[in-house]
Amino acid sequence: MRPLLSTALDGLGKGAVERSGPLPAGGPAAVTELVTGVGDVLPVDGVGAQQALAELTHVFSAGAVDPADPSCAAHLHAPPLAVSVVADLVASTLNSSLDSWDQAPSGIAVENEVLQAFARLVGYHPTRASGCVTSGATESNLTGLLLARDHALRPASPAKAGMRNQTAPRVFCSAEAHFSVARSAGVLGIGEDAVTTVPVDDQHRMDPQALDSLIAEAVAAGDKPVAVVATAGTTDLGVIDPLPRIAEVAARHGVWMHVDAAYGGGALFSERLAPLLNGLAQADSVALDMHKLGWQPVAAGVLLVRSEELFEPLERRVAYLNTEDDEDAGYRSLLGRSLRTTRRADALKMAVTLRALGSRGMGALVDSCHDLARHAANRVAGHPNLELHRDPVLSTVVFRYLPVRGDANAVNASLRRSLLGDGRAVIGRTEFDGGVQLKLTLLNPHATEAEIDAVLDDVVAAGDKETPAS
Repeated sequence: MRPLLSTALDGLGKGAVERSGPLPAGGPAAVTELVTGVGDVLPVDGVGAQQALAELTHVFSAGAVDPADPSCAAHLHAPPLAVSVVADLVASTLNSSLDSWDQAPSGIAVENEVLQAFARLVGYHPTRASGCVTSGATESNLTGLLLARDHALRPASPAKAGMRNQTAPRVFCSAEAHFSVARSAGVLGIGEDAVTTVPVDDQHRMDPQALDSLIAEAVAAGDKPVAVVATAGTTDLGVIDPLPRIAEVAARHGVWMHVDAAYGGGALFSERLAPLLNGLAQADSVALDMHKLGWQPVAAGVLLVRSEELFEPLERRVAYLNTEDDEDAGYRSLLGRSLRTTRRADALKMAVTLRALGSRGMGALVDSCHDLARHAANRVAGHPNLELHRDPVLSTVVFRYLPVRGDANAVNASLRRSLLGDGRAVIGRTEFDGGVQLKLTLLNPHATEAEIDAVLDDVVAAGDKETPAS
């Protein structure tokens, strides 16, 4: 692998020089031309490993968005730490598959250790809790809702076997929950229309009193509440729902509580921000993403449940993977923890990163991103041509450019595309109250305040350019 690694690193470097910024200029057509210019991806006769790797690494790098560039700040798209990238290469090389012990002895052991570490971080009892490394919050939310559905709708006795068909399942989440909650409900047969969105307060957090009333109304109507999904770190504003109060409501009604902490879970590393997640340990299941405030290569999601027996609906016995006598002898597989069968050892890169940095080192990176967000918010609030939507909670800053004339929504939308087309910056876009807003998602702990100032200067310059002349 050594000569191939050298070729790949050279290609990455050449591509970065050619790109010379956070993304290539010229938009989609230019990138397509760059990639297709290499030639047929499936020729009759191959060109050889070195040439293929050199060519495609070069154009892939030149045509990519670089999350390590301070001007790349649109999405929850983190620059991966070098140590985690190399650890990911090790996992790819050995190609372990965690569906059976004899395909991944060390992979299973490492995943179990990583899950125990996260269980302690969340506040679960590490030996009673269980979990699974996932592809991200979408899979984690889907799996959590599957477990909640089966827990809620499984009949208590054979006499109640028809109970599943006599009640309409309902899921409750905030109006600003991730779209994957509704999509998961659809995939699971609960139905997207069975998802009740709970109103939010003036801080965009789920209203526990409204939740209580909506669950009571559903029960009175003969429906079956399946799950309450709280959000710890909304995608746009980083808002964290009031977890202790939501947990009280869920417990009072006997409803499964799942927390989507894909973004906000990283705050657990920070002494400053961890109190925002008080109440997380009261949840039945929790989704975390280490490819956000964890700086891992995608994919690096985690699903935790408070006790191992909650995974029972996923348990399967397959003669060629996990026979009972093998498992009784200690050869345990992880087949019963995931919706996937073949599953790579993504826990290795997490384990290497956590051991390399420790909780204090991880917390310092989280705090750096939070500091950058507060700096950006202060800069926006003090600029005559910019308007801050609200103070940041984690590391996102939502704002907009204020044109002196013309439609503000049109100008903000076009200035963002102008920055993309020029290859200058990758700025996020969202909407609140029908208005187009811009967004900085600051996940680069090594960016400087001066670099963030330069990004905002580019936004203002692009806004001035896109403002109608008269």
